[in-house]
Amino acid sequence: MRVGLYPGTFDPITLGHIDIIRRASALVDKLVIGVAINRDKGPLFTLEERVAMIEAECAYLTEQTGTEIVAHPFENLLIDCARDVGAQIIVRGLRAVADFEYEFQMVGMNRALDDSIETVFLMAEARHQAIASKLVKEIARLDGDVSKFVTPRVRDALHARLR
Repeated sequence: MRVGLYPGTFDPITLGHIDIIRRASALVDKLVIGVAINRDKGPLFTLEERVAMIEAECAYLTEQTGTEIVAHPFENLLIDCARDVGAQIIVRGLRAVADFEYEFQMVGMNRALDDSIETVFLMAEARHQAIASKLVKEIARLDGDVSKFVTPRVRDALHARLR
């Protein structure tokens, strides 16, 4: 069974994330969405809320693709999380050239730690490439319309949290 790991904070999950998840599920039999517990980032949503959003937004993808998609919280090294879930592939989404430099360094470090786990980069569709959770939260915080960037369920969760 080919297992992939797509890590991130997903605070909140965006249409860009969902696009990467949909496309990554064509590459693996099981896709683990690694939900990072990153206290330094000060997430807007709790870990439990982020996991619930991912599960709700990905349920139809599992039905559509036949790929098992599960959310898995983690707080250890990414490479250790990949080992924990049995992933042979780490999936990373790229939005812009600026992302690549950081991701390039990350791949080098992960390969030094365990060269049996490959990293695959996927570009989001053009209409989703500029979406960043940080910007979505800022738009929502300033009462802007985020419906082009997140699902209705996530939009409602943002509005409820920020009111």
